[in-house]
Amino acid sequence: MITNKQLSDKLKEFEKVIQKKYSRKSKRERKKNKRNWKTYEEQYMLHIKEAMRELEPLLKEASNIRIINKRGKKFQLTPKQKTTILLIKHLMRKTNRPMAGMLCLFSLLSGINVGYKTIERLYSDDEVEIVMHNLHILLLNKKNVRKIDSTGDATGYSLTIRKHYATEMQKLKEKGKKNDGRKKKKHFVFSFMLMDLKTKMYVCYGTSFKSEKEAFDRAMQMLKKLDIEIQSVRLDKYYSCRSYVDKFSGSKVYIIPKINATIRGSPNWKKVLKEFIDDTMNFLKEYYQRENSESGIARDKKMFGWKVGQKREDRVDKAMFATTIWHNLLLL
Repeated sequence: MITNKQLSDKLKEFEKVIQKKYSRKSKRERKKNKRNWKTYEEQYMLHIKEAMRELEPLLKEASNIRIINKRGKKFQLTPKQKTTILLIKHLMRKTNRPMAGMLCLFSLLSGINVGYKTIERLYSDDEVEIVMHNLHILLLNKKNVRKIDSTGDATGYSLTIRKHYATEMQKLKEKGKKNDGRKKKKHFVFSFMLMDLKTKMYVCYGTSFKSEKEAFDRAMQMLKKLDIEIQSVRLDKYYSCRSYVDKFSGSKVYIIPKINATIRGSPNWKKVLKEFIDDTMNFLKEYYQRENSESGIARDKKMFGWKVGQKREDRVDKAMFATTIWHNLLLL
């Protein structure tokens, strides 16, 4: 049994003492496990080569589909070829015209020569969407992702080179966090990724032009379609409220309660608060595994950029799905 006073006292102690103490401790541990940059590039290239070797047979299996009574213009490319082009384009960070030019140059070897409009349409192609979904499932099955301890985080991608997401969000914070919904919708897309801690693979994702909440909700809709059980989940302070904790009923939830939190709520909410109060340091040890989400997103942005080259919502979503596929491929 816990009280609001116990919770309030623990949150005050956390803000003044515990958080700083844990931060110093984790900083010392990170120094011990510092990355070896001498071998980083070599390991990176090995991952790329392994991913390309795995991609061919996986794509062959994932593209074994048939769509009946499909309307519209008939593509000269197979579902496997279309998905391959989209994924390679995403990996190389090419726009439509340069990618079409590259295909033209290598058409003698590949037999593929299409225009930039054809490449643009791949982002809204039903067959490509099905193949990418199948490929995502195959990648998770290959690593036996079934019952997972997970971590989730959201970020933003720019839709224009003139606006950098992190810089613009910092400006908004400095201006008193003024909420200009039109500005966000016009220039940025929100993305939420749920990661399996054991394999570091993305299990599901969601995107939204509107908010982190909508991106999270879409990720949860995708999760419902997968045969995956969440044993535990770690989320940042944005999700530190009863409604989000209740979405993971039956799972262990690690969040830092907001300073004005109360014990009023579901049994699952009270269970989270009790564990936070009774065993704070071990609770934080679990919670701060969220760093895996942050580092995963940072790697993705370094590899694929902080800008999405699409504008339509369905095509932006497909671009983010391509990032998810490559992230998981590189972990095989």
